[in-house]
Amino acid sequence: MNADTSGGAGISGTIAGTSVSKYRARNATGQRGSESEMSNRAKTNAAVQSSLPKPITLPGILLGVGLGGFVDGILLHQVLQWHHMLSSSETANINIGSHPVTTIEGLQMNTLWDGFFHSVTWLAVVVGLGILYSRIAVSRGRIWTSRVLWGWMFLGWGGFNVVEGLMNHHLLGIHHVISGDFQTLADILFLVFGVLLIAGGWLLQRSGQPVDVAG
Repeated sequence: MNADTSGGAGISGTIAGTSVSKYRARNATGQRGSESEMSNRAKTNAAVQSSLPKPITLPGILLGVGLGGFVDGILLHQVLQWHHMLSSSETANINIGSHPVTTIEGLQMNTLWDGFFHSVTWLAVVVGLGILYSRIAVSRGRIWTSRVLWGWMFLGWGGFNVVEGLMNHHLLGIHHVISGDFQTLADILFLVFGVLLIAGGWLLQRSGQPVDVAG
């Protein structure tokens, strides 16, 4: 009877061991399946994300800042010659020395700072174009018909006007849109024009259809 009991216990132990092994194998297989499924899902999500058009918000704003700065520098500084970067140095809110544009030394200093200003706007355009074209795979000419791009560019231009106007015209006072009787009015209108550009650019990019820059 002891032999029978011992044999039964051995058989039961063997069966139990086999069941445990099968259970562990199923768990391991299930874990590998879950890991494989998660890996495939992650790859699928990455593929979907990479296939989506990359946003053109940043390059659009940079292009707007740069081109808006060019309009300011070329039209107001050079063509109309209403002001230069330091043309109000004598009445500025900070001490930057006296650099009247009516003297050779003053004109040289203002021309130098106009050059620094144009360098910054030029860099903004170059960086904006670089980012924009890095995010477009094919048919790059189509992007220039996009309301979305032009909306962000107008918004960038308006942002430039507001920041530059508040800082240089009102806070620092190093120059104004135009000096004289209409100085304050011109400075205010410059800010209003910037706000209108921001609002118009926002509405324009909202009304546009996303461009499939990936092809």
